[in-house]
Amino acid sequence: MTNIALIGYGKMGRLVERVAVQRGHRIAAIVDPACENAARDITEDSVGGADVCVDFTRPDAVLDNIRKAAALRKHLVVGATGWLHHMDEAKAIVRQYGVGLVWSPNFSVGVAAFLQLLAHASRIFNNLDEYDVMGVEFHHRGKADSPSGTAKRIVEILLENIERKKTAVMDRLDGPIQPEAIHFASVRGGSIPGVHSVVFDGPNDTIELTHTARNREGFASGAVAAVEFIKHRKGFYDMNDMLDELLGGDKDV
Repeated sequence: MTNIALIGYGKMGRLVERVAVQRGHRIAAIVDPACENAARDITEDSVGGADVCVDFTRPDAVLDNIRKAAALRKHLVVGATGWLHHMDEAKAIVRQYGVGLVWSPNFSVGVAAFLQLLAHASRIFNNLDEYDVMGVEFHHRGKADSPSGTAKRIVEILLENIERKKTAVMDRLDGPIQPEAIHFASVRGGSIPGVHSVVFDGPNDTIELTHTARNREGFASGAVAAVEFIKHRKGFYDMNDMLDELLGGDKDV
């Protein structure tokens, strides 16, 4: 059993609570200034009984939350997006306090596998110059960030592996796209949990790779798996490290 502090008690926080309890863990604390019966801040009094803090809050709050939890020697699972520009600072905090942190813009194990498949596919298409590449993602109307963190990671993988592609356009296009650019579009509406598609298109055929989330429970299950993964580790990890372990390896960072 792991004692968990939920930092942020919105839709994802409540789902993580449900999945964690089902898997035999205990919710030791809830921190959310917008929630009437929760603690307002990360302190020794509020999270002292927790082993791991799980953060699904806002981008502008994440780094401060990491700093406060790490100073209390709490391990962390961070699912908030939109804060990549603070990643180096977060890694320095993790090293300073000797804690463990696992972060992902998407805690679905299926997405982690999808990204590894995409990396392999993009290396194949690096050698097939007649194929262009593009992508699109769909999310519910209430999603705060656009493009999603997963979409940004997809584009990073494509640019890392397809040498003829040098840049990405993730905004509106008002004319033809340059040959060295990848267009990745974002669509918001309805209640779609998340769909990410990458299309490799040639003169004679099209190959598509798509991940479709049926619900948000997969994200919560992955976050609880991350709690179990990070409890006894130090250092900064991501979903690839977790997937390596599921496939029989164990990589330290």
